[in-house]
Amino acid sequence: MDREKLVKDLLFHIRLGEDSSIEFKAVTYDGSRPKGPNPEKMAHEIAAFANGQGGRLILGVTDRTREVVGIDDDKVAKTEEWVVNISQSSINPPVRLDTRLLQLPNQQGDLKTIICVDIPRSISVHQSAGRYYQRVGSTKQEMKPEVLARLFQQRSQARLIRFDESPVPRTTLDDIDKTLKQRFLKPNTPEREQLFKLHLTAKDDYDEVLSVCGVLLLTPDPTQWLTNAYVQCVFYSGTERDAKDQLDAHDYTGPVDQQINGALDFVKRNMRVEAKKELGRIDIPQYDLGAVFEAVVNAVAHRDYSMTGRRIRLHMFADRLELCSPGQLSNSLTIDGLMENTVTRNEALVNLLSRYYQAREEAGRQALIERRGEGVPKIVNRSRELSGKEPQYRVIDDSELLLTIYAASKDNAVP
Repeated sequence: MDREKLVKDLLFHIRLGEDSSIEFKAVTYDGSRPKGPNPEKMAHEIAAFANGQGGRLILGVTDRTREVVGIDDDKVAKTEEWVVNISQSSINPPVRLDTRLLQLPNQQGDLKTIICVDIPRSISVHQSAGRYYQRVGSTKQEMKPEVLARLFQQRSQARLIRFDESPVPRTTLDDIDKTLKQRFLKPNTPEREQLFKLHLTAKDDYDEVLSVCGVLLLTPDPTQWLTNAYVQCVFYSGTERDAKDQLDAHDYTGPVDQQINGALDFVKRNMRVEAKKELGRIDIPQYDLGAVFEAVVNAVAHRDYSMTGRRIRLHMFADRLELCSPGQLSNSLTIDGLMENTVTRNEALVNLLSRYYQAREEAGRQALIERRGEGVPKIVNRSRELSGKEPQYRVIDDSELLLTIYAASKDNAVP
């Protein structure tokens, strides 16, 4: 939904008041940090929406008077971080939510900043403070045992649908970019039928909307709905994350194939290429671009898009490149098993990237993704051959996979 239409929709709801799909909350502060509403009650509200049909939480509007009180500009970032942290740390399993900053007029006509929090219907059942809540009318209610049992049964069946195939609420087929969909279409077959069979669209109750995969491949800016579906690239001159040493930075937010190409170009632009002059000049790049390409493709294709508050981070330092991807290792895969096995988290996305997208020249193949399990061995072997140091994979806080590739130089390059 575009910003103007969303503002009109919110003003309409504010006039009418809360219902089963929308909740208003004014936020109070202790200094710059939110202290109210109570975080536990906020967790109940978010979980209740996720356990039902989804909904919208508006921060900066009072629930009783429906007055737009707003959030001071210097408190917006902390407030957004606060509600995201509640959704991730106070609810089990964590709830994916999307936040948007908007300005609405108050009764005097002054514009006030509010945070619109969209909570999609989940395919999991969410618990907050040991309880299970659902949305009934304009209130939340703890679920009775028989209702909870039925919901668990329904959601367990729904989990047969992979997350990247699940519908994205409030999207429409009008959000599809005409140029991005052409590669998938064949003549003499209805377009909507083709997109649905490829899991680029999905059914949300009675509506046909974009799937997660469709948002990632068919929209110019997936972050409009999946706020953290982008690659953050930063280049530091030193060996630590220090803003004073930052030389270059860019967020790549387009369709995922453009994110991959943008991240590779970022590395190509910022890495050093040294030279040895023995029997003629020998160029020694810091990184094997084929290995970097594989690493970025793996991060984008296999990250957990259900996680909020986390994006892919590619950070370059003087001595190494770090690539952090949201999500635990898929299923029973272990760090030790990465070289021998391949497990796909986003089956629809990987399938389409392997069939319809061409790789960069640096990859040494035609398809953007190969499905033979050769990606990790290529990353490890090529990087080790260049720098003499083994790349390292580590799981961080059971929620992110960190790959470290060490930089080569003329002093440590393998002859």
